[in-house]
Order: sequence, then C-alpha cells, then structure tokens
Amino acid sequence: MNPFRTIVAAALFAMGAGALAQPATYPSKPVRVLVSTVPGPLDTFARMVLDKMTTSLKQPFVVENKPGAGGNIAAELVAKSAADGYTLLFAIDTTFTVNPSVYKALPFDPAKDFAVISVPVTYGQMLAVHASVPANSVADLVALSKQKKLTYASGGNGTPSHLSGAYFLATTGSDMTHVPYKGTGQSVIDVVAGQVDSIFAVTTGVLPHVKSGKLRALGISSSKRSALAPDVPTIAEAGYPGFEASFAYALMAPAGTPVDMVQTLARELQRALAQADVQEKNRIFDYTVTGLDPAQSAAWLKENRERWAQVIRRAGIMME
Repeated sequence: MNPFRTIVAAALFAMGAGALAQPATYPSKPVRVLVSTVPGPLDTFARMVLDKMTTSLKQPFVVENKPGAGGNIAAELVAKSAADGYTLLFAIDTTFTVNPSVYKALPFDPAKDFAVISVPVTYGQMLAVHASVPANSVADLVALSKQKKLTYASGGNGTPSHLSGAYFLATTGSDMTHVPYKGTGQSVIDVVAGQVDSIFAVTTGVLPHVKSGKLRALGISSSKRSALAPDVPTIAEAGYPGFEASFAYALMAPAGTPVDMVQTLARELQRALAQADVQEKNRIFDYTVTGLDPAQSAAWLKENRERWAQVIRRAGIMME
C-alpha cells in the first residue's frame, strides 16, 4: 500500500473519530427546572423566560414546583443532582442570602454547591397600612407603634415580607407584632380586611388596594422608588438613610456544571429579558433587570448574603 495514502487515511479516520467524540450541542434533551415556590410571582417569571429559552434553544425547559423550607427543599435536590446542565433551580435569592443566617443548618452549602447562572431581576416591596390606621407617613407609623399595639403581616417566617418588616422594626425602633401566613396572598387579604394593620409586599400585590382606598402606601423598601408608584418615597427617603430591602430571583445549576453550559444559559436568559413583551411584563411586575453576568451574579449573592447576615443579627430574626 502507498505509505502516503496510509497516512492520509489514518488522518481522515482520526478527524472523523474526533468529530464523533464531540459533545452534542447543548441542550440536546429537555431541561428540568425546579422552582422553589408554589405558583406565584417567581413561578410566573420563570415560566415566562423559560418559554423564550425553549424557543431559542429548541429544547423544552420543564418546570417542576418544589416548595418548602424557604426554598431549601428544591435547592438541596438541585445541589445533589448531576452537574450536566439538565437540572436547574429557579429560586428567590433569600435561599442563598438569608437562609444561611436564619436556619441552624442547611442541607447544602449556598456558596459552594451551585454554579450561578444569573440574578436576572431585583424588586422591592411596598409598606402599606389599612385605611383605618391613622398614619399618613413612615414617621406617623413609627410614632403610632410606640403608642398602641400594631401588627404586621407576612407571607411566612423568613420570607421577604417578614424580613422587610423585621428590618424595619429594628431600624426605626418600632414595636409591632408579626403575624405570619402560609403565603403572601392571604396575608394581603387580611390586611385589606383590616384584620392586620400593615404589611410589606410586592408593589403589584398591594397597589390595586391602595388605588381603591382600602390601603395606604407609606414607603418603598428598595433604594429607588417604584416606577409604578413614583409618588411613594423610599424608607430611606422617609428618614432612615441606608435602609434597603431588595430581593431577587436566581437561576442556578449544580456546582461543576461546565462553564460553556452556564454561559449558554446566561446568554439565552438575557436574550429573553430583552424581548419587548418580556420587558413590558417586567415593567408591570415592577422588576428591575440587572444585566449581571454569571460572575457578577455570584458576587451579588455573596454581597447580599453578608449584608443580610448583619441585618438578621441586628434584628434578631430567626425561624420560629
């Protein structure tokens, strides 16, 4: 046999074998996404962007709701899943920023057991009181709380509404009794009914009741005013500089997930957020798009984990 032909044949065979050995384009099969809450704001947001990613990546992103323990149940399942890009987690950031300080032990390491894909949006909360409460400002509410017994509702222990409320009490020196519920929906209903005096809740959850006159808006928990209620001052503007209680959603994968997969998911999520219909829904939901890449998202979680640890120690927040 001609030696030259032998060499060429061997080279072509090696090239073909190498091509066959290359991994299939990711994703090459359905991706399972655990959402750490019952159907609600996070679930709605996750399905909205995942539908866009399904279209762009031509593989279904299948949502499974795994609520419980402040997101710990879903997070543990994902942390212990194969790091192959086919099991992801959509959670409220508090699973990684707050839970380490309010739970005695976690079944995962929030800093080491996950590859951070994105912290896509942040949001604040509105402080509102029932119309019968004689307070027209944050200062009024603080003064009133020192004169009579008041209550504040939350969606449950360790939830954003609880954290904002407890942080508010610690910062302002107010005295109110916490009334936890098994979800934000019922907590808002009872404040509207006058059974509880006040609440911190997502702006979209209470603003319709403010407009109807059943509730009165006093402040916004984040560092910037809400675009949906620009006349309502932030708590910081209302006399407590430095007060900020902002929250976010986080898309995560198990630690060790290949970097190229993480980058693909991050890129497609940002592409979904840039679409006009998603932008409009985010405006309606009062979400602020962060534009953070995976490394910046990881830094955001770390910074807020450290910040909330200080707040929680100061406020004495613990799971009841």
